[in-house]
Amino acid sequence: MSATYRMKLRSATKKHEEDTNEWSDTNGQSDDDDHGSQRREDASDDSADYAQRQGGDDANPKTPEMSDLFNFATPDLTAFFPPSPYGRPRKQVQGDRFIPLRDPHLARDYQLMEPFPRTPKRKSADQSDQQAEEEQRESRRMLYFYRSECLNDPYAADDYITSEPPIGTPSSTRTQPNARTVRRLYHFSTSPRTERRTSGLPSYSPHTRGASTSPINSARFRTSPISEAGMRILQAHQRPQRNINHTAIKILDAPDLQDDFYLNLVDWGSNDFLAVGLGTCVYLWDANSSKVTKLCDLVTENITSVSWAPESKFLAVGTNRSRLLLWDVKASKRVRTWTNHEARIGSLAWNSNILTSGGRDTRIFHHDVRAKDPYFRNMVGHSQEVCGLKWSPDGSMLASGGNDNQLVIWNSHEDLVAHKFTQHVAAVKAIAWSPFERGILASGGGTADKTIKFWNASRGSLLDSYDTGSQVCNLVWSKRSKEIVSSHGYASNQVGNSNQVVVWDTTTMSRVAVLSGHNSRVLYMALNDNGSTVVTGAGDETLRFWDVFGSVEPPRKEFDRHSVLR
Repeated sequence: MSATYRMKLRSATKKHEEDTNEWSDTNGQSDDDDHGSQRREDASDDSADYAQRQGGDDANPKTPEMSDLFNFATPDLTAFFPPSPYGRPRKQVQGDRFIPLRDPHLARDYQLMEPFPRTPKRKSADQSDQQAEEEQRESRRMLYFYRSECLNDPYAADDYITSEPPIGTPSSTRTQPNARTVRRLYHFSTSPRTERRTSGLPSYSPHTRGASTSPINSARFRTSPISEAGMRILQAHQRPQRNINHTAIKILDAPDLQDDFYLNLVDWGSNDFLAVGLGTCVYLWDANSSKVTKLCDLVTENITSVSWAPESKFLAVGTNRSRLLLWDVKASKRVRTWTNHEARIGSLAWNSNILTSGGRDTRIFHHDVRAKDPYFRNMVGHSQEVCGLKWSPDGSMLASGGNDNQLVIWNSHEDLVAHKFTQHVAAVKAIAWSPFERGILASGGGTADKTIKFWNASRGSLLDSYDTGSQVCNLVWSKRSKEIVSSHGYASNQVGNSNQVVVWDTTTMSRVAVLSGHNSRVLYMALNDNGSTVVTGAGDETLRFWDVFGSVEPPRKEFDRHSVLR
């Protein structure tokens, strides 16, 4: 021990004894004063001897301050030894990972939000009901999203799409939040060839879960960390970019409009005339002047089908007595009559100068209106009534649907079946060809089927299947956008889903708008020539006009340069 340290220690001890003696004096302890003074004298002698031995200016060192002595004797060890974390509250660590407890409480472990809280939050005065509804919708969306991404639930996307009411659904027809849509648990495909839509029509279907064979949907080609099911949840039921009027812009009375699923009694021509078969009469409604004209009255025969020729100069009319009539509209005169069928004629289709008819006798006839022969092709491919006929836009294929649940693709005008699809489980009346992609066909099934299926008619493969929940009566493809309109009849469980007109986005198969107003099955539907207005007819004997695509700009028409040079 150094001399300086001993000197400081003695001084500190001396001062401590002085304080102790003062305290003792106050308590009547006088005997300690003698001992304290003796110790002070000894300490003074020792300090003087030490100063004489050292010599110089430091012979009489100053007594250090008490604060320095105590700091020197008891240094702060906090800097060398940090305090223990035990005994003090731990700071919450925020991170991007969370390890749940072993208790299987998923809502707590993963901080899942309740889809439908029992006690809704109090809304502020300036928050509208629409904003609250949007918040609840997004909460439900994120719940299913976490189920898909965190829990790897393969059915989260389908459950969300089927259970969540679309944005375009009116409030009066929405189902209760806790009502669960019944979906098929198992689906067996009878076609060995299935493929996904990879260009313009991505397939999202509850019946084709995980069956994608396209490399675009493969995980190794996906650049986003979000799975395909998560993307479906985020993209489904988005608010439409345009405003669609959910109220009919015009309503016309249609007395004696038959409530028959297998008939086709409404068609809109390129001359803006709407042809409607009412009972035994055919009426024409001019869209420009709203004038109604009676074309004919067959008195003893009911009208079962009408169809305009491409130039809208002639109108074909089928009757329940197996007669096919051709009328000149401008002259109001019947031009020709065919009697090839043996039963009523429920479907008609035009391809240039070729008129195709299908009837209850299961036969399909091709008539050349320029030739004298009654027909040039008699085709048999159905076992029951033919209720749907549609030519492809390029005229290379004919699609026919029948009450035998079959969809048949015919090769041009030949009596040759290119493909026969049997995936529908009900009558196939609704048929529509895509105007944007060659060979893409959409079909709808009846009450027992309730699905809209997309096909590649060129390859003969099923692209997608979507359960609509109600009978599909008609399909019309938009001429301005990649959307399709469907009219519906009977629903399976919920009455609110019956008798609706639905606009679908074919890229995601999400509902853009739901149009309600008919009180009966919407059996008939047609699109005007410019593709802006849809007309629907139902068993409630009314015709309703909907402005569905008026706000969509029509695509530019490409002209043939070779024809211009000629």
